[in-house]
Amino acid sequence: MIQHHPDESLLLEYSAGNLDTAQALCLRLHLDVCSRCRCQVDMLDSVGAMLLQEEKSSALSNDLFDRILTRIETLPEDEPKPKVTTDPLRKLVGDLNALPWKRQLVNVSVYDLSEQFPDQPGQVVLQKISAGGKAPVHTHRGTETTVVVQGGFTDNRGVFEAGDFVVLGQQDVHKPIALHGEDCVTLSILSAPVRLTGPLGRLLNPFIR
Repeated sequence: MIQHHPDESLLLEYSAGNLDTAQALCLRLHLDVCSRCRCQVDMLDSVGAMLLQEEKSSALSNDLFDRILTRIETLPEDEPKPKVTTDPLRKLVGDLNALPWKRQLVNVSVYDLSEQFPDQPGQVVLQKISAGGKAPVHTHRGTETTVVVQGGFTDNRGVFEAGDFVVLGQQDVHKPIALHGEDCVTLSILSAPVRLTGPLGRLLNPFIR
């Protein structure tokens, strides 16, 4: 069950087509499995279409607000949770298990996708934590946008499973621990490299990119 969602401003930017390609992919992977957010995007798409239609007619009608409310009320109810799909990502990289993962730490490997997203500032990476493994405690020099693609992890915020979405900033410190059963794979957008904390982390920071 999806527990962690993007905020409404991100959904609005997605509906308006204003997100960079990598950000849109992260949202798409979440929307594929989250009926709640999908309904919100449907509502935003519907309202946007009505406003565009009114703009083309050069004048806003007096009953526009009432018609928007009527359109919202007639949107379909939440659908049952569909099967998790990573088709947009698999079209891009193929089989996740066959990728040439680069090991960074004992339980952590990465696959850099940045070159495939030239319009995206920062770094776009797939990150993998071995099943049951731990990533070192760290914070962020910038913003990290992450969607879980496979498996799951837990940290001080709770449990994150396939489809869950989270945005972390410089004030956030966490230590992800992969759930048992299968490797945890996430798609992340990093505006700046992470910063490991603690004595050992400070030694390893120069090697984390």
